[in-house]
Amino acid sequence: MKLNIKHLHAFQEVARLGSISAAARAVHLTQPAITQAIAQIEQDFSACLFTRSSTGMQLTSAGAICAERIGRALGALRDGIVDLRGGCDPGTLRRLAQGMRVAQLRALAALAQHRNFTVAARASHMAQPTIHRGARELERLLEVPLFEKTSYGVVPTSGAESLARRVGVAFAELEQARAEVAALNGVEHGRTVVGACPMAQHPFLIPDAFIEFMRKCPEHGISILNGTYEHLVGALRIGDTDLVVGPLRDSNLPRDVVEQHLFDDPLMIIVRADHPLAGRKRLSAADLTRYPWIAPRKGAPLKSDFDALFQLAGVPAPERPIECNSLSSARAFLSTSYRMMLVSPHHFRDELKAGTLTVIAHPVGPVVRPMGLIMRRDWRPTPTQAGLLDVIRQRARLAQA
Repeated sequence: MKLNIKHLHAFQEVARLGSISAAARAVHLTQPAITQAIAQIEQDFSACLFTRSSTGMQLTSAGAICAERIGRALGALRDGIVDLRGGCDPGTLRRLAQGMRVAQLRALAALAQHRNFTVAARASHMAQPTIHRGARELERLLEVPLFEKTSYGVVPTSGAESLARRVGVAFAELEQARAEVAALNGVEHGRTVVGACPMAQHPFLIPDAFIEFMRKCPEHGISILNGTYEHLVGALRIGDTDLVVGPLRDSNLPRDVVEQHLFDDPLMIIVRADHPLAGRKRLSAADLTRYPWIAPRKGAPLKSDFDALFQLAGVPAPERPIECNSLSSARAFLSTSYRMMLVSPHHFRDELKAGTLTVIAHPVGPVVRPMGLIMRRDWRPTPTQAGLLDVIRQRARLAQA
């Protein structure tokens, strides 16, 4: 965005105090500078944000939206500074927060994500000297080391990564402000990025929900990001995705992430229709070791269920399974061999319906994985995004039925 961080602070003070002169004293700028900052922000949002009168400055409807979102964005940056420095007195915090520049924050975010100046510059479409200069200027401003040299290159410190997460969230808040203000004028140009774990969600939930939603809101942008659970939650925490649909873990969640249950996904053993074990209502412990397996990769949410299958049966897990998190590859392995796979039958609905694959019940009885929405704890969706969430929840209820 073209917005200036100092201008955002000026806007926030005018909104809080209702006066340009009072805001000028609060942020140590001249009144003409405050007026110019407000004009720049109004130009950027293509909306009138204040009404001017003899009694002062009052927020318009668009201004009220901006005031809340800008307040949340600046709050995220302040929280990042406090965490980075291990505390900060109010005066120092105000000085540091107002001294930041967008270019510096973009440099930090790019380096935290790509961990290399050259790659970060290429990915963010910035010149490498610009990335380097912005990162070092921010480091000097905050008076805390943000990067350290290792044999792998320049690596952000844990504090820098924490601040970079807050920066991503702040930028996301500003983009949501832009979308909400545009919607007031009947223009929908918002966008929602949804993370989807390929083998850890109902295969028809997301497509069906999005198709229904796009009939209602055809102008709203939708982007689906596939990846591992860890990758998607990481993207969620830095504002690169708005929500994730996938397995719920309950424990070991980052403090800034929350889960919301949608439905329970059954787990069964899938084999080809002419497999020697096909037709069994349930496998014995000995059956589990007779044929090779397709196993989830290490770290995948399904891996714990796979390991538990053999632990509960009291037999050793397969020594050399094919580790695979790709549905298309798993489909090929199942249809051309006697391999077995523990997975939700929803993923192979067409093959099961056609009779090329079949299911065998879990040996210990019904076993399910809770599936749901994973979101940032402080995320506030736009009204359009709230509508998308409602459609996903409705579709999940139908999928569970």
